[in-house]
Amino acid sequence: MPFYPEIRLALFPYKKMVKIISNFEPDRIVIPVEGPLGWAARRYCLKHKKPFATAFHTHFPEYAAKRMPSFLGPLIQSIGIYLVKIFHTPSKTVFVATQSLENQLKEWGFQNQFVRLVRGVDTSIFYPSKKKKSTKNRTLLYVGRVSVEKNIEAFLDIDIDAHKIVVGTGPDLERLQKQYPKVEFAGLRQGQELGDYYRRADCFVFPSKTDTFGIVLIEAMACGLPVAAYPVTGPIDLITEDFMGVLDDDLKEAVIKALKLPCEAQKRHDYAKDKYSWAKVARVFASSC
Repeated sequence: MPFYPEIRLALFPYKKMVKIISNFEPDRIVIPVEGPLGWAARRYCLKHKKPFATAFHTHFPEYAAKRMPSFLGPLIQSIGIYLVKIFHTPSKTVFVATQSLENQLKEWGFQNQFVRLVRGVDTSIFYPSKKKKSTKNRTLLYVGRVSVEKNIEAFLDIDIDAHKIVVGTGPDLERLQKQYPKVEFAGLRQGQELGDYYRRADCFVFPSKTDTFGIVLIEAMACGLPVAAYPVTGPIDLITEDFMGVLDDDLKEAVIKALKLPCEAQKRHDYAKDKYSWAKVARVFASSC
């Protein structure tokens, strides 16, 4: 993808897509991405009069706008909204992760049937630390792509006496490593090792304003961490009780307040385990396609 080489695009995939779908003979078709593969699958469904469902889980209009010069941002975002509306219009059902995302799509003019499809968390990997943490040497954690749309610098610029860790990789990694030498950049971590990074932290900081859900939020909660974030789509749908974390338009204030919350790691874990089960997700998905 131009300006984002880590994202690979399948250019002109229609003929191969037709062959794959025809050989597989699916009973249902769900298209979860608005890129070239998604448009190819959509074209196939419309041509062959096959009903299909779609999912909206990435703010492509805003992502694209943030990678353009600021004077072009509003225009690019408007074009992006127009294109995703066209993409999803013929869909039987649009899967969305949160109520606030559904509300936003309706504001954009979507008139589809919406089905809530959240995410799950693997509690065999994401669980609280059994060690008692120091109240002096605090650690703040960010997990996710290291790219402009994630607004990571809002986290890195917070003036606070705490160790900061960034887990993830992306196009801005090298630049930020040079710009913030005191921050620990851990790179890509997965599985149990990723869970261990959550367990090292005292607070999970989520600076993004463009995510539609933020699966890292429920991973952090499952590991017992309070969350500090902005009151935007994603966090406002997940951080709904005081014990879960703090939302504030001032991210530093959110962090300071989150660090002062009572230690209720097990309560956060139990909540995430009960509410965000992959088995529940699978049942909703299978019954709604």
